Amino acid sequence: MAADDELREVLSSIRRKLRITKVVSTRAYKHRDGDSFAGFAAAWESIQDDAGGRGADVIGVLEDDDRIAAQGMTMFEARIAHLLVAMQADIAATEAAMAGGGIGPEVCQARVRMYKNNYAKLIRDLLSRGKNVGSSDDH
Repeated sequence: MAADDELREVLSSIRRKLRITKVVSTRAYKHRDGDSFAGFAAAWESIQDDAGGRGADVIGVLEDDDRIAAQGMTMFEARIAHLLVAMQADIAATEAAMAGGGIGPEVCQARVRMYKNNYAKLIRDLLSRGKNVGSSDDH
């Protein structure tokens, strides 16, 4: 039993401190002429913890990790941000498929409308569940 309590304590501590600094979403729209792709990566307040290039190896030395982590999104914010980015990836891939001639404008418009409605519903559902999203109480 003590091990279970310790595990719960560690997980609760991690959940409280966890901050997400980047949300990524990619899509492929398959159609008769091939595939159309779209991908987006959104960084929170321009934080880049996967930086490359000159000086990247000293980022941890120069920055205070706690300060950087405090600037990130909570799991609740990250879930909503992901839905916003994912919707844009869906729309962009669908519009690319239309621009490439893989689907017609009517199909594109209908799908974009569907995406916006579906994502709005998911975001409303997350908002109604509140800040418990991502916690052990969330499904």
